[in-house]
Amino acid sequence: MRAKITYIVTAVVLVFYFVLVGSRGLMLIRHGTPLTVAFGVAVLVLPVIGVWFLWKNTQFVRRANALAAELDAEGGLPVDDLARTPSGRIDRDAADAVFARRREEAEDDPDDWRAWFRLAVAYQDARDTPRARKAMQRAIALHRSRLSGV
Repeated sequence: MRAKITYIVTAVVLVFYFVLVGSRGLMLIRHGTPLTVAFGVAVLVLPVIGVWFLWKNTQFVRRANALAAELDAEGGLPVDDLARTPSGRIDRDAADAVFARRREEAEDDPDDWRAWFRLAVAYQDARDTPRARKAMQRAIALHRSRLSGV
């Protein structure tokens, strides 16, 4: 729940920033000189990119959460029973052992979104966020293709 609140607060702050930057860009364009119009257009590009990025990330999170809910309803959500360091972080050796098992599952059935979801969780536990994101994107794509193919 804390992560959800943090995400929402960050998104609200970003939207406020985008509005603020966008208004400054429009103000520069209204000034009317070629230089201020060029700067105004350049400044307006930043909020557009930011809104697109925020939208794509929000969609990713919503889809990943939907997969987690579906997997949880099936009883297939990975159990968080990994050993932890005294500071509370997941022990690297324990995460690597689970990762090896999850990778084999995904290799054995590369069209199963559930295996890719669990692999994404294992990547995240092993602190490999870029690969965790790619594995989750693969799980989402497989799930969507399964739904559209039905």
